[in-house]
Amino acid sequence: MAKKKSDSTPHISVVNETSLSFFEKYINNPSPTGFEWKGQELWLDYLKPYIDDYYVDNYGTAVGIINQKADYKVVIEAHADEISWFVNYITNDGLIYVIRNGGSDHQIAPSKRVNIHTDNGIVKAVFGWPAIHTRTGGEKEEAPTIKNIFLDCGCTSKDEVEKLGIHVGCVITYEDEFMILNDRYYVGRALDNRAGGFMIAEVARLLKENNITLPFGLYIVNAVQEEIGLRGAEMIAHKIKPNVAIVTDVTHDTQTPMINKITQGDLACGRGPVISYAPAVQNNLNKVLIETAQKAEIPFQRQASSRSTGTDTDAFAYSNDGVPSALISLPLRYMHTTVEMIHKEDVDNVIRLIYETLLNIKAGQDFRYIK
Repeated sequence: MAKKKSDSTPHISVVNETSLSFFEKYINNPSPTGFEWKGQELWLDYLKPYIDDYYVDNYGTAVGIINQKADYKVVIEAHADEISWFVNYITNDGLIYVIRNGGSDHQIAPSKRVNIHTDNGIVKAVFGWPAIHTRTGGEKEEAPTIKNIFLDCGCTSKDEVEKLGIHVGCVITYEDEFMILNDRYYVGRALDNRAGGFMIAEVARLLKENNITLPFGLYIVNAVQEEIGLRGAEMIAHKIKPNVAIVTDVTHDTQTPMINKITQGDLACGRGPVISYAPAVQNNLNKVLIETAQKAEIPFQRQASSRSTGTDTDAFAYSNDGVPSALISLPLRYMHTTVEMIHKEDVDNVIRLIYETLLNIKAGQDFRYIK
């Protein structure tokens, strides 16, 4: 059963005005899969005061390092990319058809405003959709599908579209931006999972501000290309060769309509970080997370996965002959939409749980079940 925060346990805030200002800027910046570098630059600029060194690999995964000479290496990781679209076909009438870049949801596309990223800069467009007046008349309505959603950028010919710098392969992102709802929720696109990148950066800030000297090397990893198969994590795991990996990503709040708790579990925004059980999750490391949460009075929830977590945890766990890995998830509503929602207190508590867990890991710690 999930541990719930008692009424007598006050919430400890972590995010301050400066970090919140960075978070908003970071969320608003487009960072589509395969094109993450502008977001990575922002992230590194925020992180640099709190680390000893950093590097960026060939595909854009960014790594901040503390105590880089240590032999024992611990990773805390999130992913930087957001779902998006690619220009796939331009009609002679100047309309644009798309394909997915990651798990983009075709059902939310109609009437959305988008940014088409070209070498000449941003071109504005909209996902058009027939007016309700034209969809009546006894015929069964068509639902939005990848085959019938299209972009209109105000052009009337293919030549006009191309003169704007738009070509097949241009990436497309939604223009929706960050907001705070009822002083309780952060809302925006791409909280999956730039919220994770923000939280691991805040862990680095806390370590620096509290003058913590870790007995191991800490690698703060913001990986690319998670949304198309955990690819950035696969690459960087082999480069770092960590001894331990703690991954943070989002998971589904299941309290809203049309979600079956029998299959999806009972998880809620505001009830704390989610600790996962899955084959890739190393149980002895997971026990450290749970004991840390209990000792620090951090509320948490539990989630069971079947074959895999579907997160970068799997990539780290099955790399380098097996790396003890665990997952701390942030409950989120409306995943892969432009109005993803996370609870402010959950963000604070994920940061705290990662931070406190690092203080409980020893250099050279052996997590094997049988020794």
